[in-house]
Amino acid sequence: MEETIEDAEAVQIPKQRGEPLLDTAVRYAEERHWDVFPGTWLEAVEGAQRCSCGDAACPAPGAHPARPDWAARATGSATVARRMWRERPAASILLPTGRTFDAVSVPETAGFLALARMQRMGSALGPVTVTPDRRMEFFVLPGASAKVPGLLRTLGWASSSIDLAVLGEGAYVAAPPTRVGCRGAVQWACRPTAANRWLPDVEELIPPLAYACGRDR
Repeated sequence: MEETIEDAEAVQIPKQRGEPLLDTAVRYAEERHWDVFPGTWLEAVEGAQRCSCGDAACPAPGAHPARPDWAARATGSATVARRMWRERPAASILLPTGRTFDAVSVPETAGFLALARMQRMGSALGPVTVTPDRRMEFFVLPGASAKVPGLLRTLGWASSSIDLAVLGEGAYVAAPPTRVGCRGAVQWACRPTAANRWLPDVEELIPPLAYACGRDR
């Protein structure tokens, strides 16, 4: 999947291939006003890529918080972001949810099905990532966590019956082009552009996402 943003109207979010993580993190803070914070990073150990946390069985190597106070360190300041990545140039780029956006996480197969349907319908979409763990994360306005259970009940679904989760306050997402061990990099399915600077409310996305997740069970 192409990671580079080339649209003429696109906000100059990362080129992603060959661009330093520092520049990418600064662009997220400067141009999207997203809070960012540096996570762990990958290190070469005996010919293999290992997480800087030192856990050989790390479930998200190179793509999780490096410190317990990560929420307090997250910043929307391009100047502070530049300083943090200068200290750790290889650190992953993590974005706290529950601040400028929440993220609805669904399986990749359901996500692409819902995405195609929403694009055909001309639905408003925010940025959408695809993770190496075969998840898709749809960026929506904050406050989605409180709304989704009721929205699902209205549609006839119990929250426990479909694989749909909301990442809100206290959680985070890994931003492109963060790499997750040897599994690959987080990529954009819908890139940040000038057209999707204003995020949709979760109410607009839940019907097609729930339908797609129901089919994907």
